[in-house]
Amino acid sequence: MKRLLTLGLLAATLAGCQPKQNQEPIEQVIGTAFENAQAQALLLAKKYEPQEGRLPQSWRGTVGDGAAGEDVGSSSRWWCSGFFPGTLWYLYENSGDAEVLRYAQMFTERVEREKYTTTNHDVGFMLMSSFGNGLRLTPVEADKEHYREVLSTGARSLATRFRPSVGLIRSWDHNRAVWQYPVIIDNMMNLELMFWAADYTGDENLRTIALSHADSTLVNHFREDYGSYHVVSYDTLTGNPLLKQTHQGYADESNWARGQAWALYGYTMMYRITKQERYLTQAQNVARFVLGHKNMPADYIPYWDFDAPEIPNALRDASAAAIMASALIELADYSQPSLAREYMKVAETQIRTLASPAYTAPVGENGDFILMHSVGAFPLDSEIDVPLTYADYYYVEALTRLSRKLGS
Repeated sequence: MKRLLTLGLLAATLAGCQPKQNQEPIEQVIGTAFENAQAQALLLAKKYEPQEGRLPQSWRGTVGDGAAGEDVGSSSRWWCSGFFPGTLWYLYENSGDAEVLRYAQMFTERVEREKYTTTNHDVGFMLMSSFGNGLRLTPVEADKEHYREVLSTGARSLATRFRPSVGLIRSWDHNRAVWQYPVIIDNMMNLELMFWAADYTGDENLRTIALSHADSTLVNHFREDYGSYHVVSYDTLTGNPLLKQTHQGYADESNWARGQAWALYGYTMMYRITKQERYLTQAQNVARFVLGHKNMPADYIPYWDFDAPEIPNALRDASAAAIMASALIELADYSQPSLAREYMKVAETQIRTLASPAYTAPVGENGDFILMHSVGAFPLDSEIDVPLTYADYYYVEALTRLSRKLGS
């Protein structure tokens, strides 16, 4: 109880002291944000360079204490292992800096063994953010062929988790006493790898798997208002949903913020790849639900759960905001002008807020991560009000997408 009260006071303090948004030109906001991000990423890369096989995950400490605090790293086995190399690739795309390229290549190689992983659904997260961006951006021709092999092998590994009788890729293997065949909304984010590999290898089964997963999720994972459940467990014989629950949200019927962000991003991505109208409609419906939610703050940095009982004193989740911003910038490209303007206005508000001192740490602070104040799994007392590597990744991706749009 004491911890909850302390966190509530912290959230209230943050909410009450949010600075007025900087009204400098958005191009200047983006430029400064990139400079800060690259400075932090290089510090983090140099810290982890001598730690063979390790990648940044998070950090525990108090911003303002300089180098004090506890680094939280992981092996490639952790689901977010590909995000730091992916951040480096985006920074290289924007700066062309040779040192950033060297580190992007180095940390990407630390994730390679995950191409053989068949024990979880996160292979797409791991490989597309690292090797996928690397394939797109590496100036080394030999690396391109190597990266293609890693991605195609990884897609085939991921495909082993698909059961035709259910029609979805199984997310987790744990908690078998409760879940027969659990699928989480996050799993939408792994489908891009399947589509890429189908195009590259000509294996249409991979495309069929991805479409089946997206369509079944569209039918079974959403409420009438287009809020998403976190976990849906299926009957392995009939393929019908058995349980609709949460694992990281406040309650089974609540709306865990990052889950809504995964849904928004996932169906936007599905439309980009397939041009099927049902996916665009779903993405726009999710956007309407999220942006119009009565508990969405004015700065569009959501509470960790839209239905958290401590609102307005609940903690915000910068990672959910970063994912949403990146998705909205892309969704604007596919939407009618009135919706596109709305999405871009929200995304710009999110980026300006995340780029402000309320969420962007001073260089050399925050364990050398870019963003502060993300929430991993509040009910599990895990990664609460800390920097997270995927928050940084989607923030830099959102900056990149907005920069491209402004330059087009």
